[in-house]
Amino acid sequence: MLRRLLSAAATGALLLGLAACDEPIDGPATAAPPSIDIAGPSDGGGDAEPSDGGGGPTDEPTAEAPDIPAPDPADFAGMDEHTPEGAEQAFRYYIAVSMWAHQTGNTTILTNLQGESCGGCAFLNEDIAQVEASGIYWSDFEINDTGTAVHNSTNYDHEIGYVFTLSNHSRPNENYTGSINVESIEYVAIGGMDWNGNQWITSGMTVEWGDDVHSD
Repeated sequence: MLRRLLSAAATGALLLGLAACDEPIDGPATAAPPSIDIAGPSDGGGDAEPSDGGGGPTDEPTAEAPDIPAPDPADFAGMDEHTPEGAEQAFRYYIAVSMWAHQTGNTTILTNLQGESCGGCAFLNEDIAQVEASGIYWSDFEINDTGTAVHNSTNYDHEIGYVFTLSNHSRPNENYTGSINVESIEYVAIGGMDWNGNQWITSGMTVEWGDDVHSD
């Protein structure tokens, strides 16, 4: 049976204070961590098309996956600790790895960070296989954090609210026949985090960006 996360109606409050949900928060919202630079040359994009920044499709040939280093766990201090702050950092790391997978097609690390029944995870990452098959990968960008918050949960060890923005980049068009340029995109996510004995696992997620939203 799927375990529901907090309502996505908390989106507006997350954007303002990262502290609104159906239950009290464990602690105050943290300040926005430093931006994460996901850099390296690539041909283009990935998710269901959020917002077109005005750039038309290009007829670039497909290419091999760029050799871009994976996000460094050292940049997410404490993510291996069984604490609310550890869950917070682990969810930020999970998101960074997901974005990196859209640049490289590599899902090996990502698979080890998520639960098998995480429907929100599948929704966020469902297009990675198409990205890899087309050879049109997301270009370099930065993940700019608005902030995170730890929420109480009856279904998970912790629920982490996280708002972040991807800087301008390119990604595949809807048919994966070329790349398009997109403007900065804001994502709002709530991750249901469970401790499995040696690391945090994203067991469920609510995520939305543009007109796309999914929760389970």
